[in-house]
Amino acid sequence: TFSGHTGVIDGIAFSPDGKTLATGSADHTIRLWDVASGETIQVFSVPTGEVGDVAFSPDGQSLVSTTGDSTARLWDVASGQTLHVFTGHSELVIGVAYSPDGKYVLTGSLDHTARLWDTATGDEVHVFTGHTDNVTAVAFSPDGKYAVTGGDDHVVKLWDVATGQLVREFSGHRGWVGSAEFSPDGRFLLTGSGDRTARLWDIATGQTIRVF
Repeated sequence: TFSGHTGVIDGIAFSPDGKTLATGSADHTIRLWDVASGETIQVFSVPTGEVGDVAFSPDGQSLVSTTGDSTARLWDVASGQTLHVFTGHSELVIGVAYSPDGKYVLTGSLDHTARLWDTATGDEVHVFTGHTDNVTAVAFSPDGKYAVTGGDDHVVKLWDVATGQLVREFSGHRGWVGSAEFSPDGRFLLTGSGDRTARLWDIATGQTIRVF
């Protein structure tokens, strides 16, 4: 049992080596835990409020989190210092993902956009527009070439990371899309929805393969 937070825990993530667990909480903190012992390693205090989603970089040296305002924060895992504050969204950020090569962070927001950020500079690279409601799910393909976004508008969109252009839309859900995950080989996409179904999609064609 990992005990120490005083508020609801909204985000969890394992480090790439599986030795560390990160938790983000409504108590305005992020805690890093030693998986083997259950002890707290580090506590990050978030000045802007509640913490939602969290994600480790591929090398485990940094961590990105949503915060209680319209930003996301990049943290140095060893020191607990803020490396960058990703500023550009006009509403709460509710989803984050790290690219497989560690160069980018993807954020989804209640402002109906997703944004791609450079982790080295903190600069905005692309703004993905086209959703007509909150963007609630974000993910990268295993090769890092594509980003996917899902929203309260029931739509899933596939984007080219290099150009920022829309590649394909996946339509079929009848409720908000709250989660999205690529298959390890990058050929398929799995999405979960408020319509009480999960859908498996063919990336190449955009067609639904199976509804769970």
